[in-house]
Amino acid sequence: MRNAFAKAITELAVADERIVLLSGDIGNRLFDEFKERCPDRFHNCGVAEANMIGVAAGLALCGFRPVCYTIAPFVTYRCIEQIRVDLCYHNLPVTIVGTGAGLAYASLGATHHSCEEVGMLRLLPEMTVLTPADAVEVRALLADCFKLTGPAYMRIGKKGEPLVHPAPLADLAIGQARSLRPGTDLSLLVSGVLLPIALQVADTLAACGIKAEVISFPTVKPLDVQTLQRCFAAYPLVVTMEEHSVLGGFGSAVAEWLADYPQPSSRLLRLGSPDQFYHEIGDQDEAREHFGLTAPAITQRIRTVLNR
Repeated sequence: MRNAFAKAITELAVADERIVLLSGDIGNRLFDEFKERCPDRFHNCGVAEANMIGVAAGLALCGFRPVCYTIAPFVTYRCIEQIRVDLCYHNLPVTIVGTGAGLAYASLGATHHSCEEVGMLRLLPEMTVLTPADAVEVRALLADCFKLTGPAYMRIGKKGEPLVHPAPLADLAIGQARSLRPGTDLSLLVSGVLLPIALQVADTLAACGIKAEVISFPTVKPLDVQTLQRCFAAYPLVVTMEEHSVLGGFGSAVAEWLADYPQPSSRLLRLGSPDQFYHEIGDQDEAREHFGLTAPAITQRIRTVLNR
């Protein structure tokens, strides 16, 4: 996903001279093409992420369209005050891209995990929150960010994430969900990189005679409420999936919406990481297994709920 971002931001910057790329001391070789084609519009801000947000705010006030890029926890947790006051309060068109979100950097320990930042940032007024599932969604949503008049946060994976969409999505826009598979018995609403796992879950359930619709929700804020209304009206069980805490993230956003627009015949099951740190050192797959975010574990949770 980060390679897709590097290619997409380069193409967009060549076409729009207002785009400036700021890096928090990573991605230097990743952005070689950007630096070659837009040499005056790449700035390595070093290990000073909060300052990078301030620089971006200043550039935006001067008419530029800055993009801040670094590892997800460092561009969010370290910078929450600057994001709130410098960007959101002034409603400035700055795009923040956090790479290696969720448990992608599980092998580097809890300092590099980011399972709470969506909950933090979606609370901020004016902020748009994006969670693309693959490189195709990254390209489509990144292009749409430059149509916004205010700030946006996009969390992406690291590398090697499987492609879900076989071709570019010219019609995917911020605020839109996208159905990938029809169903009759339940709906799987997926935010971000767990989408391939959701498709595996749907395959396993189908083999048991249970048909699950799979829908990608690459925008957490604003939510696609029309799709939510349809799902909760059509299915007895709606499941949200995300590589983020069950507190504050996509599942919480859906639950908050449901509290205001209750559907008495439907049940919501929220799946994500629990309210705890991952203290072990292992790769992303091991961290997902620890938190029950694998296809077998999720399938079992769903079957248990359906059998009640």
